[in-house]
Amino acid sequence: MATIRTQGPTSEATFKAVEAVLFDKDGTLANVASYLTALGQARSQRVGAIARDRASIVRSAIMATFGLSTAGIDPAGLLAVGSRHENEIAAAACLAADLAIAAISNSGWIETLEATKAAFSDAEAALSPKVVQTPLLPDVLPLLHQLKQAGLTIGIVSSDTHAEVATFVSHYQLHDVNWYCGAAPATLAKTHPDFLQFACHALGMSPSATLVIGDSAADYLLSTRGAAGFIGMTGGWRQPVKLPETVATVSALAQIEAFKIEAH
Repeated sequence: MATIRTQGPTSEATFKAVEAVLFDKDGTLANVASYLTALGQARSQRVGAIARDRASIVRSAIMATFGLSTAGIDPAGLLAVGSRHENEIAAAACLAADLAIAAISNSGWIETLEATKAAFSDAEAALSPKVVQTPLLPDVLPLLHQLKQAGLTIGIVSSDTHAEVATFVSHYQLHDVNWYCGAAPATLAKTHPDFLQFACHALGMSPSATLVIGDSAADYLLSTRGAAGFIGMTGGWRQPVKLPETVATVSALAQIEAFKIEAH
């Protein structure tokens, strides 16, 4: 059991009787802005090409849906927060709508979705491997070690695929992490109302003794579904992170400290 304190740029907060910490991955532990921007551009280009002469129109619609603009990637947008499946559905919907408007294809929804999935796979293959392009943000390893020394159980939860989360943990040798979970067919989605209960059960901890550290409203919602504490990490993106004003935030992981509570 430990006390965790934040010393953010505008406020301080203290969380007592913490036994476990659940981290988001992308934007919290991993610097992903450049990679996701390139991935979103590649996906939208390949899906747009399916519309032939209307490729630029579809590409622009998909980019806007992803939360990509000339200003960069929106940290609260679909590409930054959503799973691959959610991004596929959105891109396929943009494509299907345009094909219907232009009346240039007789393809149904299933054919359009399958074509979109294939385009996504091509885009990801062109940018592989992801892990070397999404390096650790500063102070990840020292913070994980400090939390472990304070007796805390550590988990990572992500909307990225489970295979990519596993590769991330292995590649960066995150030995202090006890458990991790990414998107997989047989696993609850991170946005599912019961996901916090699922994660805490896997950790052997109560949600009320758990602290979530993340960079999005989805991470905040995850914490509130089980009375867990929450710290917002805002330093992983170029654009401002959108979180409730009442949330304790840090702009760097070094602004988080853990103190072990000794039993009496």
